[in-house]
Amino acid sequence: MSSLFAALFSPDNSFLRFAFMASALASIAFGIMGTYVVTRRIGYLAGAIAHCVFGGIGFALFLKHRFGIDWLDPIHGALASAVVAAILIGTVSIKASEREDSIIGALWAVGMASGLLFIDLTPGYFELSSYLFGDILLISQHDIFLIAILDLVILGLVIRYHPVFQAICFDEEFATLRGINTPVYYILLLIMTAVTVVLLVRLVGVIMVIAMLTLPAATASAFSHRLTGIMGLAALFALFFNWTGLAISYNLDLSSGAVIITVAGLTYLILMTLKNMKKSRSN
Repeated sequence: MSSLFAALFSPDNSFLRFAFMASALASIAFGIMGTYVVTRRIGYLAGAIAHCVFGGIGFALFLKHRFGIDWLDPIHGALASAVVAAILIGTVSIKASEREDSIIGALWAVGMASGLLFIDLTPGYFELSSYLFGDILLISQHDIFLIAILDLVILGLVIRYHPVFQAICFDEEFATLRGINTPVYYILLLIMTAVTVVLLVRLVGVIMVIAMLTLPAATASAFSHRLTGIMGLAALFALFFNWTGLAISYNLDLSSGAVIITVAGLTYLILMTLKNMKKSRSN
């Protein structure tokens, strides 16, 4: 652990400091939006959005290298595709209840496949593992600035509309009867989730994004039953998972995204096991 602290404060290891700062900022969005996702039980929708994000990444790389658009970054394509996917999936979820799973499954597959096809059509070679499994050590100062802005947007929307989001999560029918335009706010919630998914892709990749979005909130729900309480605890758990995973991956020279997810999953499983054992003893 002492070697990690020495490396963290070394002038030559700015990438490591950026990784810790980015994970701390991202934990805010993970805790807040993960709580809504777990409470509303829309993890599968977030999964579909995540895989559509890969299509946007591939399209942005294609445009950048095929047409020489130097300012275009993969995260621009990821954000655009995430928002479009959220609107499409939200609309499907509201209006096509009978075939919802099939349509969302098709969007899930097409999003992933289109990303691979665009990358195949792009000149040059691209290492896909950082997009599929994440690489937090590649985070730059620009990424940190972008994550901070997205955090502020999410926080502002949650502060403004939290009572509405809470009503939609717990009793959508009652919210509709109270005159709330639930479809609009539901799609807004999905768009906010989509933006958070883009943050997650930078840290743990497309493949493992759902685990990191849901596990901190699911773990926090064992300690609080209030939505705001779960959000705060989930952000702390996300921070713990990120920093612990980073420390372990650095010391053992392992993939940071995979270690972060492993720490999160094991923590959740251990806490749930202990909770169930305590419950069975009391009965």
